[in-house]
This record gives sequence, C-alpha cells and structure tokens, in this order.
Amino acid sequence: MVEFQDSIKAENGVETDELGFELTESSLITVDYIAPPAAISDYVTTLYHFRCDEAKIRDVQPSSVGHLALFPYGKGEMHFRAGHRDPNYEISVMTPLSTANPIIVDGPFHVVGAALTPLGWASLTGLHAGQHRDRLRDAREVLGDDIAEIGEPLNAHYRAGTKTGRECALAIADYIGGKVKPINSRHADLIKVVNAWLGSSLSPDLADLLHRAAYSERQVQRLTERYFGLSPQALARKYRALRAAALLSFPQLTPEFEAELGEAFFDQSHMIREINRFVGRTPARLRDLDSPYLSEMIAPKNLRELGS
Repeated sequence: MVEFQDSIKAENGVETDELGFELTESSLITVDYIAPPAAISDYVTTLYHFRCDEAKIRDVQPSSVGHLALFPYGKGEMHFRAGHRDPNYEISVMTPLSTANPIIVDGPFHVVGAALTPLGWASLTGLHAGQHRDRLRDAREVLGDDIAEIGEPLNAHYRAGTKTGRECALAIADYIGGKVKPINSRHADLIKVVNAWLGSSLSPDLADLLHRAAYSERQVQRLTERYFGLSPQALARKYRALRAAALLSFPQLTPEFEAELGEAFFDQSHMIREINRFVGRTPARLRDLDSPYLSEMIAPKNLRELGS
C-alpha cells in the first residue's frame, strides 16, 4: 500500500474525462449539501444545490444511486458508456448509474436535487433499477405530471430569485415524502441486508450475502438487480471503488485501512482503473480540497446506507 500512496502523491497534469475533454476547474464549482428531513432519511441520502457560472462546463458524475433534480440553468448532455447521450430536462430523473459518466453543459449550470437511496428509488419510481439504469429522463415520464406542477414553479422561483436553492431542495424533499409508497416488506428487508453486506468489507463474499438473505441465490440475484441496478458481484465491485475513493480522499490512512485497500485490488494499476471507471477521477484528484462536488458525493456519510 505504500506504493499506492507514493503514486498518488506523484500524479499531476491537467484532468480530462474519457472523451478527452479538459474538465472544468473544481474551484469554479460551488455545492451546498442539505441534510434531508428525518422523515425521509430512509429514502434520500442528501439534498444538494450545485452552481457553476462558466460558459461551458465539463464534469463527471460518479456512479451513483438515482437522483431527482431540477435544472433551472444550463443545457447539456450526459454521455454514457453504451454510446448514447441524454439531455438534461428542466425536471429530470437520473436513473441509477453503473459507471461514472461525463457531462457537457452550456452554462451557467445550476442544479437542485435529491440523491435517492435504493429504497427511495424503488418507493418513489417503482421502476426496475437494472432495466432503467444509465439514463437521464424527463421526470414527468417517470413520476407523472404532478412533478411538473411542483418543479416548474420551483424553477421559475429560483430564476426570479424568490426562492433559494435550499428552499427548492426542501420543497423537493416534501414532494418525495408525499410521493413514496411502501414496497414489499421482505424486499425492503433484503435491501437492508444487501446494504449491510456491501458495507461489511471492501470485497464482501457472495456466500455471506446468500447466508444472510432469506432467499435462494437466483432470487437474490434477481432482486438485487431490481433494486440496485446490478448483480451482487457487480454491485460489490462498484462500491469497492466508491469506498476506496472515499478512503483515499482522507489526508491519512490508518494501517488497517491501508492493508484493506492493498488486499482489495490486484495492484496499483487495477485500483486506479476501477476508481476511474466508477468515480471518474484518478486517485490524485480524490485529495483535491478544491473539489467540493466530488468530495461530497463520495464522502462516507453519503454512503451511509452501507453502514459506512
């Protein structure tokens, strides 16, 4: 693990995404994070207000859970590994992402939104996460016209300066609280079991999940993809990279965490490839104190469904 640390310190140069574009300087981006009300904390990991007033914004969205977001300013596209591109609608649902994806926007670019837990995604949308992953969709197609009745006035108030980003985010939280529906109680229990399994180790053993779950292996595979968007093995790989990135963003690591990282990846290049695939940054950038958006999205508190 010493080699990992030394390599991270040695990396330098201009940061680019997979399309070869130079990314917008992190110091030009401002993000406020708002804790969700306690009543919806099972459904939302965080509320946020993102701003960048540059004429052209190029960034990378880390692999994540689903989001409900307002885009009062900025028109652009998210580029996906499968080759398709989706525009950002003024009221959007970002479905669960299996990898990090570049974003290119004509600015200024302002976003107010909510990052959903796997339970929140299922309870709010009712959609199969695996069948609908890796898309940016018009929220009306997913949630119905009532989201436009809330979202359009919020965007107008934001542009007029009569509501702040925080007020808009809390209004989104109120909408989510009134919209979520209960899911099958046994499925909800399995979501908790999968969360705990993912949080138990950087490389959790599938046999341990099957032992904890009250389902057959085939059912566990099917239900995990339904609620999380990926099979258990692929999900563990994704969260290994996200949690490793969170650890590497710390100024210093304990010997125990260094040892765990060293055991989780074959070698240094493997770790870098995995973090770049799921987080969209090289390890050197994870310690950039001027990267508020990235730092917060991979912070342990925003992986709290994993018991992090």
